[in-house]
Amino acid sequence: MPLRRSGHGLLTRLLVMAVVVAGCSIGATAWLAAQSTSGAINRELGETLADDAEIYDSLLGYAATHPRWPGVQRLVDDLATSTGRRVTVTTTTRATIADSGGAPGVGLPRTPSAVVDPLAVDAALNPGATASGIDARAVGPYRLTEVERERLRRSAQAQLACVRRYGEDGVIVERPNGRAAVTPVTPSAAPRAAEQRSSRHAAEGTARATAEDSPAWRDDVCAGPPPTTQTERDANETLLELVNACLARQGSGPLPVDALALTAPDELTTGPDAKRCVDTARREQLGPYVAPAAQLYITRPDGNVAAADLSTVRVSQIVWTALAVLVVTIGVAAFAAGRLVRPIHALTSAARRMGDGDRSVQVETGAQGEIGELAAAFNTMSARIETSERQRRTMVSDVAHELRTPLVNVRGWLEAVQDGVAELDPPLVASLLEETVLLQHLIDDLQDLALADAGKLRVHPEPVDVRSVLDQVAAAHRGGATAVGVELGVHVDGEPDLRADPTRLRQSLGNLVSNAVHHTPPGGRVELRARSTGDEVLLEVADTGTGIDAESLPHVFDRFWRAEKSRNRAAGGSGLGLAITHHLVRAHGGRIDVRSEVGAGSTFTIHLRSGAHRRPEDPS
Repeated sequence: MPLRRSGHGLLTRLLVMAVVVAGCSIGATAWLAAQSTSGAINRELGETLADDAEIYDSLLGYAATHPRWPGVQRLVDDLATSTGRRVTVTTTTRATIADSGGAPGVGLPRTPSAVVDPLAVDAALNPGATASGIDARAVGPYRLTEVERERLRRSAQAQLACVRRYGEDGVIVERPNGRAAVTPVTPSAAPRAAEQRSSRHAAEGTARATAEDSPAWRDDVCAGPPPTTQTERDANETLLELVNACLARQGSGPLPVDALALTAPDELTTGPDAKRCVDTARREQLGPYVAPAAQLYITRPDGNVAAADLSTVRVSQIVWTALAVLVVTIGVAAFAAGRLVRPIHALTSAARRMGDGDRSVQVETGAQGEIGELAAAFNTMSARIETSERQRRTMVSDVAHELRTPLVNVRGWLEAVQDGVAELDPPLVASLLEETVLLQHLIDDLQDLALADAGKLRVHPEPVDVRSVLDQVAAAHRGGATAVGVELGVHVDGEPDLRADPTRLRQSLGNLVSNAVHHTPPGGRVELRARSTGDEVLLEVADTGTGIDAESLPHVFDRFWRAEKSRNRAAGGSGLGLAITHHLVRAHGGRIDVRSEVGAGSTFTIHLRSGAHRRPEDPS
């Protein structure tokens, strides 16, 4: 029952996921459609706003430079022709001033598109409007006479010619009131500025250069146009009178500004309170020079057309399509979820059987992809666990056998002595001591293997004399070898450079020599050899013994493995020596391999890294 609930839970989650994915897909599709539609509408709206801004700016410029509206009809007709819109200008009381004409019987909207007032510019339609809201083209009494314009133009040309002789460049900019002045430009901006020299907006957008600080631009070298003209001084005096009168009404003092120091009202720098008076004074001063405020109507020639909405038929089609997609998605997800849950059921059942003690359980499933890989990994894990369990049982049995034999011998002799059957003489004591030594040797071997399994088998490398180590091992085993008629020799090529733990190295070689002597018949030979090759030192123990067959070679380093199939210790040692040697060599960062031929003998080779080639960061 818990398994079924788990499967249903996974199936439910998959179905919920499918529904969510389908809903998100439908929502995303609808959103994309809406975005596409709104994008097209926004583009069209943007073009419309651009046309409206163009119409507004053109009429605003006319109002800023003309004191009255009569004569604007031609401009209105031109704007209507270029934009394809109906343009109508009326007074604030809706009396028509100019109209480009529209369809018969089509009236004007109740609300104007904008109010054209050069003294109160609509920032939405003209983002470049000044902070005061006064159109820059409304100059009024600041408009220079032709004589003043020509004189300033010649002065600016002379200054430009002067600075160019010093390797600098500039552009002549003419302000709305007709004042010409030279503005420095960077070398990269000079070609573009020369091309656009006749355009006021392009000239104002030209990059400023650090050339203003060069000697060519100093007034005592290349003098520019005069600071003010008579027209500008008169206009400044009038403006300052109006501003100071406003400040006086507010209880403030007059502005400390010299009329000779200003060329335009925008140059007045004031605080917030004085700025309100400046803006009011400017509007009062410019009032007689600009056209009165007028209402602007921008419509389609055939009248306004309402936007189309989605019909109920289209909405129903969208709803039914979404439902169909949702049903198909749920069906496909349910089918896929069923195929996914079945192998998961099988895996869960197999895992429970393994938990109940069945270590050989395998999962049979034809699933592919991740589930198939999971099943294959489970089967591999199960096989390895079964192998490990079998090896554990075998090892426990072997350890029990290895311990039982000497313990039985010791106990038997001790009971015999206790019962008076045998006498505790020196030969018996020597036999009992031999059995005890065998037990101690087996326990030491098991302890070394336990350390290796726990990853705590440590070595302490130091420079070693390879020839001396081999001689010591040979001397320790020469007596036993001579007793069984085996010759033991040592051969070292050169002086191998090696860093190793001398105690563990002697233990490893001793295990190999003991194994070789045991399996070499009388008259045979065991030889310890050492040589350097490349960045390795090779230590070999070769014998002329019975050899090992090819089928048994992969198991040589297994625990409790013997060439003979019996467990008789007389036919071999504890079966742990080669396994311990394998771990000791790996602890040194090396490897061990064996070559053998039945009837010809075996050669065990230890590969250790040379001390001359050992990296400094190696821990061993």
